[in-house]
Amino acid sequence: MNISGTLNIFRLIREPTLCLPQATVSTFNHLPVPLSQAFEKKDGDKKVDIRAVILDKDNCFAVPHANEVYEPYQQPKRYQSAVHVRLSVPNVYTILHIQLFFSYLTTYQSKFRALRAAYPGSKLLIVSNTAGTAGDKDYAEATLLEKATGVKVLRHSTKKPGCHPEILSYFLNTPDSEITHPSQIAVVGDRLFTDVMMANMMGSHAVWVRDGVVGRGFFARMEDRLQGWLFRRGYAAPDPTAQSQFE
Repeated sequence: MNISGTLNIFRLIREPTLCLPQATVSTFNHLPVPLSQAFEKKDGDKKVDIRAVILDKDNCFAVPHANEVYEPYQQPKRYQSAVHVRLSVPNVYTILHIQLFFSYLTTYQSKFRALRAAYPGSKLLIVSNTAGTAGDKDYAEATLLEKATGVKVLRHSTKKPGCHPEILSYFLNTPDSEITHPSQIAVVGDRLFTDVMMANMMGSHAVWVRDGVVGRGFFARMEDRLQGWLFRRGYAAPDPTAQSQFE
């Protein structure tokens, strides 16, 4: 059970914009690299400087409860049929469909490699509500995930969104991350009430992965409706640069 998530929902009554992202992408493979490009700035405004990235795991870059980057054999069924097309009378539509299929197979893996290259070492961190939590016995899942991805998995006692102090402590104690302000961190995840809310609570930027790997569950769809309702009424995501320093 995510006690942190349940308790922090009540905070939205006072600060509803905490669940609003500064940027939105359809899936993990739509992330721009570097992530600074995801955040539009008006003419004259200072460009967003993203120096470190936090990745959610489940339904972001991995199938829920899997400890590896999304693999080709897990592609949605609408793409599986592409390899069964008849090639006896090839045409441009068949060729384009096959190209789309194989492009889809490689995007999650290649996107992950691009992120590792752009944010090496401690600048890329996985924060999951499964791997690395108190419920992860002996941190076995975290260890498997680190071996599969080559990226550090944060061990944290409190689940998202309440683990933001542990995240900030991690970056404060890893000088090679070059983080001097929370706004230099971007959080990428598929849940508005955990990933996005956590980013806003610690004064960082949030990139919401709208569609995820396997689609949206019931509670995620409820979160999406609230977000839409808030945006339609003129609410806007918080400005991370308004926070003066690490808290």
